[in-house]
Amino acid sequence: MTREPIVPSSGPSVIQVRGARVHNLRSVDVDVPLGRLVAVAGVSGSGKSSLALGTLYAEGARRYLESLSTYTRRRLTQAARPDVDEVLHVPAALALHQRPPVPGVRSTFGTSTEVLGSLRLAYSRLGHHTCPNGHLNEPTIDVALDVRLRCTTCGVEFTQPAAESFAFNSDGACPRCEGTGTVRTVDESTLVPDESLSIDEGAVAPWQNLMWSLMKDVARDMGVRTDVPFRELTAREREIVFHGPAEKRHILYVNEKTSVAAEMDFTYYSAVHTVENALSKVKDERGMKRVEKFLHEALCPECGGSRLSALARSTKVRGIGLDEACRLPLGRLVEWASGIPATMPDELVVMAEQIVDELRVTASRLMDLGLDYLSLDRASSTLSTGERQRVQLARAVRNRTTGVLYVLDEPSIGLHPHNLRGLTGVIEDLLADGNSVLLVDHDAQLLREAHWLLEIGPGSGADGGAVVLSAPVAQVVGGQAPDWAVGLPTAGDPAESIIRPFLTGQAPVRVREEVPAERVFELGRIDLETAPVHTVHALEVSVPQQRLTAVTGVSGSGKTTLVLEALVPALRSLEADAPLPLPATSLEPGDTRRVVVVDATPIGANVRSTVATYSGVMDGLRRAYAALPEARAAGLKAGDFSYNTGSLRCEHCDGTGQVVLDVQFLPDVEIECPACQGTRYGQRAHGIGRSGPTAAPASGAAADSMSDSASDEMAGLSLPQLLSLTVSEAARACADLPRVRRQLRLLEDLGLGYLTLGEATPTLSGGEAQRLKLSTHLGSSQAGTLFVLDEPSIGLHPLDVRVLLGVLDRLIEAGATVLVIEHDLDMIANADWVIDMGPGGGEAGGRVVTAGTPSELVTASADGAGSAGSAAQSLTARYLAEHLAEHPA
Repeated sequence: MTREPIVPSSGPSVIQVRGARVHNLRSVDVDVPLGRLVAVAGVSGSGKSSLALGTLYAEGARRYLESLSTYTRRRLTQAARPDVDEVLHVPAALALHQRPPVPGVRSTFGTSTEVLGSLRLAYSRLGHHTCPNGHLNEPTIDVALDVRLRCTTCGVEFTQPAAESFAFNSDGACPRCEGTGTVRTVDESTLVPDESLSIDEGAVAPWQNLMWSLMKDVARDMGVRTDVPFRELTAREREIVFHGPAEKRHILYVNEKTSVAAEMDFTYYSAVHTVENALSKVKDERGMKRVEKFLHEALCPECGGSRLSALARSTKVRGIGLDEACRLPLGRLVEWASGIPATMPDELVVMAEQIVDELRVTASRLMDLGLDYLSLDRASSTLSTGERQRVQLARAVRNRTTGVLYVLDEPSIGLHPHNLRGLTGVIEDLLADGNSVLLVDHDAQLLREAHWLLEIGPGSGADGGAVVLSAPVAQVVGGQAPDWAVGLPTAGDPAESIIRPFLTGQAPVRVREEVPAERVFELGRIDLETAPVHTVHALEVSVPQQRLTAVTGVSGSGKTTLVLEALVPALRSLEADAPLPLPATSLEPGDTRRVVVVDATPIGANVRSTVATYSGVMDGLRRAYAALPEARAAGLKAGDFSYNTGSLRCEHCDGTGQVVLDVQFLPDVEIECPACQGTRYGQRAHGIGRSGPTAAPASGAAADSMSDSASDEMAGLSLPQLLSLTVSEAARACADLPRVRRQLRLLEDLGLGYLTLGEATPTLSGGEAQRLKLSTHLGSSQAGTLFVLDEPSIGLHPLDVRVLLGVLDRLIEAGATVLVIEHDLDMIANADWVIDMGPGGGEAGGRVVTAGTPSELVTASADGAGSAGSAAQSLTARYLAEHLAEHPA
């Protein structure tokens, strides 16, 4: 850090945590320095987030909310008390999560950062406003004085527009699209996707998907035959289904679940009206996804996608309208805005300077964080996770709080090493304002910038959850403890630290054998040419087959456009035998016939998806338990052992393992189901399998069924008990089930042995989710398959990166080609081929700066030679050379 934080001279110097048992934490006692940047490190699953977010943030936020009135608390989502004996001196806490919430459909980069607020004020107070007759008028101080304006051309008086008149969420909204920038109409071809089905069988998709299943009963009452294939309906019947009037009908219906009949009055919603009604109630991007499959979307023809009314677009500042200003990248917008005061009359110069300064201050941190390439009109829902997180961080700094504990979860996500300097500058500002920062991250460059290192481990799951090291970073890397740290409690021995070798340069970076440049393309190639799109120029790139290729570059350089918007859709068009979609103009795929995109988004939407179900292990286990003599005697089939639909699931919680308590003014409390103790199964399931392995399954049972040779570990375990084991424990317990054992060993090889089989997949970290997705592709031939991974190193400790590289090597050995979009220098150093985009972001990027092997990039970065451009311009090549020099091993 370049500046020392402001630390109070009196009062507590540390947060004292005693007996923390959140998730896998093993009754942790630790002291966390206040007023400093404390980095929390550890391998995946070690318990970092359990301490930082699950304990410190949860307790700090809970105590702050408890200080509010009951009236206020009842309107807030409150956190439950963490499982910890005592936390002393914890400040009010704010967390910037690894996955910020998905913004609403009306949110843009401009509104979420508040830069647009300053810009709207500039147009309101400093603009050339248009009179009702269309004449432009010079800026005048009368606007600020709230005096009616008089047109200098025709003399008509008119009211000056306020800042809200330029807001597309209120007065300035385009009347045609209501400020969304797009016009959505119902696509009737999607309403009945399969006309061979009858309405009773679900032919009308909106009535099924949008919770209007009773409409088929109302349609029947209106004279529509619902028991014949839809294609046989008359024109009149089809008209009623698609556009029928909203008539109220008295109907008799039967509940499909309870078979109980009931009468009710119900208003008919046609298929089109059902979709329109659902669209009108959409509040966020998640809600839109339910409806968008039935819609045709196009840019609003009236506002051209700007979201603004004609009046809001008519005002000009420095010759351009607000819609044009919002299309400028942030960096260019600031340059343009800086010239506004010079164009103003003398009486408005001071006001103009104040407004522009406010805009510049708000934008400066966003640009420091590498977001200068984004325009204000960019929809927030299209921003990446890392971009949304940096927007949150910039907003936190702008609010200038004091005495707050900021918990940052993986803030380096999506950041090129070049952009990390901006991140550390933001953290410096938080500390200088008298705050404390707790950082959960794996980036060695960022960890070295911290004041204090808190390492959790040593392993994952049950092998983690302990404090390995708690000490000043300066002391960890071999120096002396700084003066401010003298007397603060430390723990552990730096020699036992797992992360220390990566901070000191003792750990080797390259763990894969590098392929000589002349052999990189010997197994084939994928050649792609694209047309210009966004800020990306026309490109020609080649990807070597059966190799590991890294696409690199600073934020906004065009990596995502090249890979996910050009290459992936082009290859998918081959699968579908469809025309080549733009921006791709030419594709020579070699022998690649399939593309698989693996990202770090959560798996499943609720707790019903678990490690066992997603990996396919559950199918084998259900068959095995169904083949036991006691199960067969009871007439149980494999389906009965499903905790989602089977007869053995817990009836109290319906197989979720938890129940939700509504406690009026307090937050809803999710507790372990008291009936099944969180196992998801009823009592009958616990009794099956306890009789031991002596009873052989009936002849003809599947190979995976229980047998006389079942291991002793398996003998006493019911299925609910087995699901409570870790993957590694279950692999030993299932030694007699070859198929199940192979699947579990595969998860172990991916470094996921610490996960429990019954763990809900939405709770997995991004890195865990990505590796679990990859597990379904291992173990079979992948010839002709291209795997695309978007930042696979997210959330991974340097040791976990090595595990991931081993997994990717297995895919390559199976015949696959692997392409990663990556910022992590360890991953880049181990690639066979690197395609670096840039040199900058936005309009300063969009070109292939250089392409070559990592060694070629490092060598050429000094003399400017490169196989596809100048490596001297490549920021990636420069940082890669520095990284390898710091890790000579």
